[in-house]
Amino acid sequence: MNKFKDIPFEKITLLGQRTMLERKLFTVSWILGRFCNYDCSYCWPYAKSKKPDHQTLEIYCNSIDKIKQQARSNGFTEFHFSFSGGEPTAYKKFDSIIKHLVNDSIVEYQSLHLTTNLSPHKKWWEQFISLSEKLSRRSITASFHAEFADENEFGDKCLFLMENGIFVTVNQVMVPSQFDKYYSRCERLSNRGINVTLKPQSDPTASYVIDSYSDAQLEVMQTGFPQIIPSADKNLIPLLQVELTDENGDNYYIDQAERFNAFNFNRFKGWTCNAGYQGIVIRENEVKRSYSCSDESIGTLDGGFEIFNAPKKCITETCVSSADSKIPKVKNV
Repeated sequence: MNKFKDIPFEKITLLGQRTMLERKLFTVSWILGRFCNYDCSYCWPYAKSKKPDHQTLEIYCNSIDKIKQQARSNGFTEFHFSFSGGEPTAYKKFDSIIKHLVNDSIVEYQSLHLTTNLSPHKKWWEQFISLSEKLSRRSITASFHAEFADENEFGDKCLFLMENGIFVTVNQVMVPSQFDKYYSRCERLSNRGINVTLKPQSDPTASYVIDSYSDAQLEVMQTGFPQIIPSADKNLIPLLQVELTDENGDNYYIDQAERFNAFNFNRFKGWTCNAGYQGIVIRENEVKRSYSCSDESIGTLDGGFEIFNAPKKCITETCVSSADSKIPKVKNV
C-alpha cells in the first residue's frame, strides 16, 4: 500500500520533479498544434482543430536551438522536451524534429515525451523507436478514446513500446458520471502490466478541478494505481518522480505531480517558482512560463522570446497542470 495520504501537504515548503531538483535539467512542454486525427465528442473545442495548424519545420528547429542557447546561458546543460497537441504524431515532419534533437552532439542528457492517442500504425512506432534510440530517456502518456480506438489494440501498442525501452503510462480523465466504467478499463490495462494515471477532470478553461467527486472517488484518485518501473523479473519497483520537503526538512516522495489535484494541493501563489527559468511551455506559437500562469507570454516562436534569468514568484491562484506543478518551487515563509 502506498503512503501518499501520509504526506503532510499543508506543511510542504519545497517540491519538484526529482530530475529537475537533482540535475541541471531544463524542460519544455510544447503543444505543437491543435490538429487531431480524432474528433472526440467530449473534447473541449479549444483543444482541437480539424485543420492542420502547425508551424514550419524551420521555426520548430530554430526555436529548439534558441531554447537551448538561452537555457545554457543560465547553466542548464540537460533537456527534456514534451510534445502534445492535438495529436503530435499527426504532424507530418515530426520525425525531422526527433532527428534535430538527436543531432545535438554537445548535449549531456536529453529526454523526450509524447502525449498521444497512439493512433499511428506499428511501422510508424518502429521508426520512432529507431530514430529516438540515442536519447537518454523516452516516455509516452497514452490517451485512450473509446469512440475511435480498440482497447485491446491500444494495450498491445503500449506493451510493444514498453518492450522497446519506452516508459508508458495511460492517462485517464475520470469523469464523475463514468467513474466506475473508466476505472474498470484502467484496471484491465493495469492487469496487463501497463501503468495507469487517474486524472481528475478540470473545468472547460482548465483553471480548476471540478467538485463533483465523492470522497471515495477522491481517495481512489489519490492512491490508485501507483506508478511502477517495468521489471523483467516482474518485481514491483515503485516510480517516485516527485520529491517534497516539509518545514522540518523531512522528505516525502510521490509517483507523479498529476496526483496533486486529487489532494487539492495545487495552490502555490506567492511561492518562488522556477517556471519560465527552468522550464517553459509553448502553445502553438506563444511561449509562456507555464500553462496556468496568469502573467503575459514571454514571446512567440516567430517573433522571438526570452527565458527568465532567475526564478520568479507565482502569481496564479490555482496550478492545475502537472506540467506546471512539477516545476521546482519554494514556499516563502
